[in-house]
Amino acid sequence: MLRKAIATAVLATSALGAQAQNTAAPTSVVLVHGAFADGSDWAQVIPLLQAKDLHVQAVQNSLDSLAGDAAATRRSIDAAPGKVILVGHSWGGSVITEAGTHAKVAALVYVAAFAPGSGQTTGELGKDYPPSPGQREFVKDAHDYLSLSAKGMSTAFAQDLPADVTKVMAATQGAIQAKAFEDRISTAAWTTKPSYYIVSEQDRMIPPELQRVLASRIKAKTTSLQASHVPHRSHPAEVAQVILQAAGISQ
Repeated sequence: MLRKAIATAVLATSALGAQAQNTAAPTSVVLVHGAFADGSDWAQVIPLLQAKDLHVQAVQNSLDSLAGDAAATRRSIDAAPGKVILVGHSWGGSVITEAGTHAKVAALVYVAAFAPGSGQTTGELGKDYPPSPGQREFVKDAHDYLSLSAKGMSTAFAQDLPADVTKVMAATQGAIQAKAFEDRISTAAWTTKPSYYIVSEQDRMIPPELQRVLASRIKAKTTSLQASHVPHRSHPAEVAQVILQAAGISQ
């Protein structure tokens, strides 16, 4: 009887352990879009991540300020199950730099993105470079919000996408408050978190040379793609692969 009771207890313990393993919180990915976009900008990447059983959430930034977008990102991190891989595109790189100090964030992925240091502004990063073709297509409204002209969207932001796609992108873009580029990072998350960087070699918004400098400075594992400013739209599989690498998931 004693032997039977011990065997039953061992089986029960094993079953509980298996159940706990099966109900363990999954890894989450929080995606942060940049200026002139919204959360749907990640539509090509999201299914590729979900196919690997990752919980995925795209943040909807107001683009009013760094503090506001960082707060929205932290709310998504708070709600995400398990550890979080935090991904930022363009302006979203500044946002994840600010919000990525969150304890649940396990790694940062920068996609053709800004990566300011502590105390830096986003605008400071490009001061040593001539204005990019995309910057010449900024349109400022009466409230100091910047949007991108339809020409800028098709020739500088997403020149490797079809015209019918860039027309929709121009119509659905989010305008960013110009002063947001003057907001300073408090503590740069990349100083304490593993980082990955995707350089877009055909970028006409953020100079590829600047991207390489930023990737080197933050000691990121770097991947280069022959892509426009939106590699997650023109090369979604390659971008998803980097995110999966950051999550520790093999292909």
